[in-house]
Amino acid sequence: MKAVSQLMSQAIGNAMKMLSERSRLLGWLSVILVVGFLTTSIAGYVVSRNSIRAGIATQALPLTADNIYSEIQRDILHPVVISSLMSQDTFLREWILDGERDPSQIVRYLNEIKKKYGTVSSFLVSERSLNYYYAGGTLKTVRSDEPRDEWYFRVRDMKTPYETNVDYDMANRNTMTVFINYRVLDFQGNFIGATGVGLTLDAVSSLIDSYQEKFHRRIYFVDPQGTIVLAGKSMKDVHGSIRDLPGIGTVAGQILSHGKEPSSLEYHRSGNMVLVNSRFIPELGWHLVVEQNEREDIQAIKQVFWINLTVSSAVSLLVLAITLFAVNRYQRRLESLATTDALTGLLNRQAFETSFQNMIAEAKRTGRPFSAILLDIDLFKQINDNFGHLEGDKVLHSIAQLVSASTRESDVAARWGGEEFLVMLRDCPLEEAINVAEKLRQEVSSHRFPLKRPHEPITVSLGIAQYIPPESDADFFARIDNAMYQAKENGRNLAVASRTQSSTPASNEA
Repeated sequence: MKAVSQLMSQAIGNAMKMLSERSRLLGWLSVILVVGFLTTSIAGYVVSRNSIRAGIATQALPLTADNIYSEIQRDILHPVVISSLMSQDTFLREWILDGERDPSQIVRYLNEIKKKYGTVSSFLVSERSLNYYYAGGTLKTVRSDEPRDEWYFRVRDMKTPYETNVDYDMANRNTMTVFINYRVLDFQGNFIGATGVGLTLDAVSSLIDSYQEKFHRRIYFVDPQGTIVLAGKSMKDVHGSIRDLPGIGTVAGQILSHGKEPSSLEYHRSGNMVLVNSRFIPELGWHLVVEQNEREDIQAIKQVFWINLTVSSAVSLLVLAITLFAVNRYQRRLESLATTDALTGLLNRQAFETSFQNMIAEAKRTGRPFSAILLDIDLFKQINDNFGHLEGDKVLHSIAQLVSASTRESDVAARWGGEEFLVMLRDCPLEEAINVAEKLRQEVSSHRFPLKRPHEPITVSLGIAQYIPPESDADFFARIDNAMYQAKENGRNLAVASRTQSSTPASNEA
């Protein structure tokens, strides 16, 4: 009894140890997979994001700024060239120096300029008369005390040849207009007036909007003081100085103090990185600012990142499932090897003892009877000697199949050792066990075993006993064993039952 208890304790301990080791294995494997996939995915995302950010800052954005600058030269700086040509025009200068005798001549000239170059305004202010001429005639006489005429007196006193100014055009229903104000000098270099052309602010804003749509960037102009002077319609709510705007205010000083060389900067807005390329355009006297929010470019790799995480999770679960399946299968195989007799497929003796203890406990708890049959193959040594051990193994296997076929699913059969088999019959009194044993004896004796040459019938001797509480395990097994040996002594091919302390034959067939 003590030995059986030790075996049970050892079996339970081994099972718990295997379960613990399996849990640790799966736990470590899960950690390795999760950490590995997360590290790979995050590292890939960070490298891709930094690569895209560097590409935007060093290549895409400067190249875009160059292209935008080329577009500006074509669309916005063209009026500067026109104004420059007008200020150098011999006819215009000689007309002023000749005393402005025929205003219709200059009006026709300004009208031709307007039509030829598609500007919304063309003008000339003479220093001699202070008359403001435009394509429709003489607009007015400028005065130094008139706020709307300050631009002329500023141009007269400035050192640079021209300026770009955003102002209302009285000759065009006070439309907000971008004027190119160019100084006109006589042939000796003396100031004699100001001329130029204008583009409506809406037209310029539309051009900027077209740039933004074409290049997918935010584009605007700021003056040397940092005030936004020109922007697309998409930025109609953005105005004032960039120094006061969130995000870009942190780099405004660098934009305005960088000089004529392009600058590459960055700032954060609404949690996103915004890359900035700026340059000073001397023809306009403004800074061109081109911004790109990296969100759209990063969005694609974010999607890839989440796809990678999803795939990684699926792969991790699949690997864990396969590992769990393999571990369970391997464990079942180990358990089978540890509990099953390899030759017969029945339980081995160690596993049988565990089942026996469970059945003993059940019988004591419920009071239901259970019986056991001990079976020994008669003269098995002669079979091995006459036919060989391989043929003997076939006999053992065949008898194991007959034992399994003669018992119920709730019964337990085992190879007890050598040529002995032991069967426990749950919820079975002695008389029923005797019937089972007798039936099994007859099936063995009549069975045609697959041996190589003719042979005498193979028979078995059986001992039967019902467990009688509170007898010990050793006493119970001793009664079964004694009954089986009594069957041997009485001529073999018998089933003998043990009734308490005495044993009587249940069958006496030769």
